[in-house]
Amino acid sequence: MCQLNVVVERANEQETVMEGVTALEVTADGIVLNTYFEAPKLIPNVRIQRIDFLGGSVVLIPNEQ
Repeated sequence: MCQLNVVVERANEQETVMEGVTALEVTADGIVLNTYFEAPKLIPNVRIQRIDFLGGSVVLIPNEQ
């Protein structure tokens, strides 16, 4: 089983927004994260910067305005 931690990076600082993510969906409103035991969470105005499959993490950054 592969579960990821999702962080948002701003000004070279990382904030964990959700752990144990089982699904990630890119939508027009942002990125929706799902886990087994929590309600889906929308992270608006971000995009994926990188995914580290070995480290089990996804790094999101704010969309450029």
